[in-house]
Amino acid sequence: MEHSHTPEDIRERLAKPSATSYLRDCVYGGIDGAVTTFAIVAGVEGAGFSHTVIIALGIANVLADGFSMAAGNYSATKTDLDNLKRLREIERKHIREIPEGEREEIRQILRLKGLRGDVREQAMEAITADETVWIDMMVAEEYGIATTIPKPLPAAFATFLSFLLCGSVPLLPFVLRMADPFTTAIIATGVTFFAIGAMKSRWSLSSWWRSGSETLLIGAVAAAIAFVAGYWIGLITG
Repeated sequence: MEHSHTPEDIRERLAKPSATSYLRDCVYGGIDGAVTTFAIVAGVEGAGFSHTVIIALGIANVLADGFSMAAGNYSATKTDLDNLKRLREIERKHIREIPEGEREEIRQILRLKGLRGDVREQAMEAITADETVWIDMMVAEEYGIATTIPKPLPAAFATFLSFLLCGSVPLLPFVLRMADPFTTAIIATGVTFFAIGAMKSRWSLSSWWRSGSETLLIGAVAAAIAFVAGYWIGLITG
């Protein structure tokens, strides 16, 4: 059992505010950071250019693309949040101007959930007695919008940080001037892909090895495409 189901524990658990998760932002940023940076490493290596070029382009990618992703995630999350606020204001206006129409909408929603007769009326009266609960239900049921949306700035920071950390992995063997840095970068990046997948399995029904293998496969395909493209560019320009 993941948590207790005693009446007291249930009451305490439901009384807590809903926790905001930034898991999606971390996974998204981490995978994209590792994929795009390793794609640069593989492409430049395939083209036969110097390791100095790999380091320069890789660092530029980690910083510029990481910031770009973070900015894009910030804008997208803020758009969702602004849309949620807009819909809540629409429903608040409707409640004040046409309350009976809004009550009828609650009745119809409850009917679709299987409530009938006096039970439905009592449930409707209980819900519409609290404006916040009323609006939350209308937003969720009428528009299909989640009422808990991550904050834009933390979401952007989570994306950038995970992009920076995972995107640095393919570059480290070249920055540290290791022997056979490309092979080391392949292994390290593969481990990173697998680790990201294994980590996200904690929030899914997939086993850690299946989730890790799936993410590793995605990264391997992207890396192979980049390497082949770089190789052909090297043949054409060489």
